[in-house]
Amino acid sequence: MLNEAFLSTLYESYKNVKALNKDIFPAGMDLDKAYQVQHAFTAAKKENHETLKGYKISMTSPETQALFDAKEPLYGELTDKQVTNHVSLSKDMLNPLVELELVFLVKERLTANASEAEIIQKTQVAPGLEIPDSRFKDWFPKMPKEQVCADGAVGGKVTFGDAKDYTYDDIDDINGQLFFNGQVLDEGKSSVVMGHPLHAVKWLLKKLGEQKRALEPGMFVSSGTFVLPKPPEAGTYSGKFEGIGTVKLTVTD
Repeated sequence: MLNEAFLSTLYESYKNVKALNKDIFPAGMDLDKAYQVQHAFTAAKKENHETLKGYKISMTSPETQALFDAKEPLYGELTDKQVTNHVSLSKDMLNPLVELELVFLVKERLTANASEAEIIQKTQVAPGLEIPDSRFKDWFPKMPKEQVCADGAVGGKVTFGDAKDYTYDDIDDINGQLFFNGQVLDEGKSSVVMGHPLHAVKWLLKKLGEQKRALEPGMFVSSGTFVLPKPPEAGTYSGKFEGIGTVKLTVTD
């Protein structure tokens, strides 16, 4: 049975941009129940005229999985209103971070049995920046993975640049750089994301298939960060991906 009181509290935190104490999370919730809460959390956003637009994949490296005692990634749902190239730290966000990610744009329907060759054929790839955020205070790097999952896999905002057709090799072990106000903040390789970002998308499709879900045309997938998340401050962030292009995000107070 879904904890309606907790769900209402979670949604009000999201809608009103007011952070919650971590200790209000219901005890004994497993990952299956946490995904149920996440789906209901997304459904509640319809009241705010938001619709499901895509997915983010969290914990795609051994390093980030270790932080949350996880054995596999988590996915989170993102709505149309969570796609933006400008965020205000005081008005839009609670406890945000910045990540450097490739984003896959779905051209044709993809299901759980899709091969990696089919995935790359039916998607385009764009340079992206994700801004994970939690409704809970002091969530990173110590919060139960079930709490992370219920909170939309700490879904915040995402932005991405021009999407184009690429091959498997085009995005294999490429370098990405995260800039802040024109200075390199960090850099990493696409291989950090489960060996290859396509592996992450394939994992997502399998997980969605277990729940009788699929990736529909027009959806996107933010596939996993190249670098450890960074706390943002006011200024201009950009992500530059070898052979793919650049994306920018403006952050204000």
